[in-house]
Formats: sequence, structure tokens, C-alpha cells
Amino acid sequence: MTTKIEALELALKNALGEGAAITVALGEVTVVVKAAEYLASMRKLRDDPALRFQELVDLCGVDYSSYGEGTWDGLRFAVVSHLLSIEHNWRVRVRVFCPDDDMPLVDSVTGIWRNANWFEREAFDLFGILFEGHGDLRRILTDYGFIGHPFRKDFPISGYVEMRYDPEQKRVIYQPVTIEPRENIPRVIREETYGMK
Repeated sequence: MTTKIEALELALKNALGEGAAITVALGEVTVVVKAAEYLASMRKLRDDPALRFQELVDLCGVDYSSYGEGTWDGLRFAVVSHLLSIEHNWRVRVRVFCPDDDMPLVDSVTGIWRNANWFEREAFDLFGILFEGHGDLRRILTDYGFIGHPFRKDFPISGYVEMRYDPEQKRVIYQPVTIEPRENIPRVIREETYGMK
């Protein structure tokens, strides 16, 4: 008798073939597909009768540049999706790496799941990942004039510009960040009997 996870793993192997790397860890199934096969694989996951992943639960970007204490030597950006099959009560994680670190680009899945629109816009806004075929790829969380992508590991913590209201001009203005980087020094207790009473 096969378990639910084994049945899902077998169904995924039958549907996706050798083009997908399937791993099971901690009771969760992860499928890694190549960028060239991403759209076709996602369509198979939704349409295959043995799978029927009708719902896209989440889609997000990931920056692997400092993963594993900086020992990561793979591609920098990935898109991770979580899918749900209500019919089979299965969940799966799908990961696709963007083939170009300088211009991260993968296909859009908005033609498969309409709710991917917001998720893909968020990944574009925060990570700079582009989605080919997305009909309205624009910022969703940051301001239109925002420079950069704040969830990238190399984005400065204080940002590049700050926004404030100028009472003299009676409008909101943008200016370079004026916060000086500071160094926090831990409190050193020099008393030997501190906390002993």
C-alpha cells in the first residue's frame, strides 16, 4: 500500500517525466523545473486528471545570493509556487530558477491561474523578476518612483531615497537618504556580581 506522498510523487513523475526534479523532505513535495519547461509543466499540473492542481495558493520570488552562508553557486533568482489540488487533497511546491541573473525572466502563469497577477507583480516589485506574457507588470507595493527592488539581498538597508513632506513647498519631496549608518555597541557589564543577588 502506498502512502499519499508516494502516490503524489508517482503521479508527478508520470505527468512531468524526466524534465522535473522531484524531492520529498519533511512530508512536503518539491518539484524543480527548467525555465524553458515552466509554463508547460504548470499547465500539466493543472490539467492532468491524476493531479488537478486547480489552485495557485502562493507565488513568490527568492534571492539565493547569500544562501548557505554564501556557499551557493547556483542561479541567483527563483520563483516558487505553492499549488493545491482540492480533488486529491494534495499540495506541491514548484520552483523554477531564472536562467539570467542580470535580467531574471520566466514565463507568466496568469493564463493558467488568474490570481497569479498580483503575486507576479509583487515578485517583480520586490525582487525585479520579470514575467514574460504578464499583461500588467508594474509595481504594487512600492511607490512608482521607487528605485531598486527592496527584497534583493544587495539592496541597502536604508534605501536610496527618502520621502518627506516639505511645509515650505507644501508637497511631498524626495531626497537622498540622510541617515548616517550607525554602529551599535553591545552593553558590557564589568561588575562581577551583577545579577547574583
